[in-house]
Formats: sequence, C-alpha cells, structure tokens
Amino acid sequence: MRVDGERQTADSILGVLRELEPTLPATQALEVPSRIVNLPLSWDDPATREATDRYMRSVRDDAPWCPWNIEFIRRINGLESVDDVQRIVYDADYLVLGLGDVYLGAPVAVPIDPRHRLVTTKYNPARTWTPENAVGIGGAYLCIYGMEGPGGYQFVGRTVPVWSRYGAGKHFDAEAPWLLRHFDRIRWFPVAADDLLDLRSDARAGRLELDITESTFSVAQHRRFVAEHADSIAAFETSRTAAYAEERAAWQRNGEFGIDHNAGLAAPLPDAYGDGDGNGHTQLGELPTGASLLTAPLAGAVARVHRKARDEVRAGEPIITIEAMKMEHQVAAPTSGLVDRIVCREGELVHTGAPLAVLVSRD
Repeated sequence: MRVDGERQTADSILGVLRELEPTLPATQALEVPSRIVNLPLSWDDPATREATDRYMRSVRDDAPWCPWNIEFIRRINGLESVDDVQRIVYDADYLVLGLGDVYLGAPVAVPIDPRHRLVTTKYNPARTWTPENAVGIGGAYLCIYGMEGPGGYQFVGRTVPVWSRYGAGKHFDAEAPWLLRHFDRIRWFPVAADDLLDLRSDARAGRLELDITESTFSVAQHRRFVAEHADSIAAFETSRTAAYAEERAAWQRNGEFGIDHNAGLAAPLPDAYGDGDGNGHTQLGELPTGASLLTAPLAGAVARVHRKARDEVRAGEPIITIEAMKMEHQVAAPTSGLVDRIVCREGELVHTGAPLAVLVSRD
C-alpha cells in the first residue's frame, strides 16, 4: 500500500486497514506472489575489502569483525570454516520482508530455511563508507546497499544495482525504479569480481538481463517444512546460540563493552605533529612567509592523507579526508600552491580547528 500523506490522515488510513482486515484469509492459509530473483554475487568483493580497510585505518583496527567480516560471521555462528558461510549464503532463499532499509530499494531479507539464518552484530561504530550494492548481514537480516554511504552490516560480497536512477532497463521503469518487491525470494549465484563490473556496466546502460521467475510463497507449506526438519533446525540454532554467547563472553573478557570510541576526541591536542611523511615529530613552529594553516572543519578521524610535503596542489584539490558522523568530509586546498608539510596522520583523531597541513600559496 502507498499513501499520499498530503491527502490522507493517519485516522483515515487506519479506517481503511480495519475494513480490509476481515477480508484477509487466516494466516496459515496465506499465499502471496513471490518471484524468484536470481542475482549475481561477487563473494568477498574487493570493494568490500576496501571498505573494511578504510574502517581499520580511520575508525578502529581492533574490532572483532576486523580484518575479515566473513571470518567473523563464521566464528559468531559456530561454523567450521568460511566455506560453510559461503555455502549457506548461496544455498539460501532470502525472503524480502521490507524495502528501503538503507534507502533506495534496499531489501530487508531473511532466509526461509531457519538453518540458513546466520546472525551477526553490526559495526560499532558504523562505517562511514560502504560501496554501492554491497551485500551484508546484520542481525538475522541480509541487505543490499542501494547507494554509497555509511553502514554497519557485515560484508559477504557485492551485486548489481537494485535501484535505477532513470528507470532504465527491462527490470525498472520510471514509476518503479527499484528492482525488488515485497516477498520476492533472492537467490545468489557466484560471479568473479571482474565479471560483476561488466554486469554493473550493463545495468547502468539498461542492458541488464536477470533470471526472474513468477512463483508464490505459501505459509502452510513453509510451516510443514519447518515441522519436518524440526530436529536439524533445533540443532543448528542451539550451536549458533552457543557460539554467539561464546563470542560475547570473549568481548567481555577483552573489555569490548567498556570501550569509549569517542574518548580520543576528548584528549587535548598534542604539541607536536608529523613532519610531512608520517614519521617522527617536529614542532609546528612559525609558518613560512606566505603560508596558511589548513585546519579541521570538524572533529573526526583522519581517514586519508592525499598529499605529502613539497607536492604542488591546485585550489579545490583534496588534501585531507576526515571521517565523522558516518560521512567523509574532504578538506581541500583553498588556493593553488605548495604543501609545506602535513601535520596529521591517517587514523589520528582531531578536534575542530586542529592543524592538518601547512600550504604556501602561489596566488
């Protein structure tokens, strides 16, 4: 159901729902349209690895899910190997229960078979960058990120776009620029990372051809399936629960629950900064004639240092990238000139106004 909030009130919508409810069949008799949507999945895709590396450089490198999310999924679910994680993800039918979880048609999907329900925690703190169409698991849910942005789901891979900006292609249109529908069943098939890039290019050009089959989902049939496999489902859930508890106990022993991830930002600014190559320390001292100090516009973590001492830069070119509030903020050269020195390091937490670089203007 779609509602125009400018034409309908909450009371009028509630009235419509009350009228419709008696016309619905009993839950056990429900059958809903449920397309089978076969989607490519680049397992452990390089883009997701890059996102994890960025997180380790600029947010924290000691998180239990680092350096490899898939190993974390294996451990917290009590599986013997990461191959088991891969097998389960590819074997599962993921039922789409909602859309728009993390914007632009992103599905919230859960495996139909309870033995495929891998459970994870989310990143804490969250990532500030997630590649478009990364595929991850958070809690018991799987999500496809509709666009680049922050995120916290544990990565398993990357797929093709689930949203078409202009409604281009066989599977999209201007009125419905999203790929998936409620109660679709996502099934993954493996592709190499390079092949996925080709498929993503086809999607942007409107040439993407996906295998989508019309079907239905029966609640009664699902309940019979669960009853038939009750013993193996219970065994899987018992093992998973024990592994999850063991992981949490390890966090408790290691002090994970007592970490204040913002504590570094409360510390006073140091008196000395890097010498331009990230090694050693020198006093900031007096600025050269014609020089200006590039400072942090907000508090955050230095995610990337794009330039080094003696580099020539043009006005508007990025010098430093700061991660804060789940976003990346580029600090650019205000004028063309020369980098005299860099006075921060990747991973360093900085306050608003903290020195980042010294530039000598050529204007």
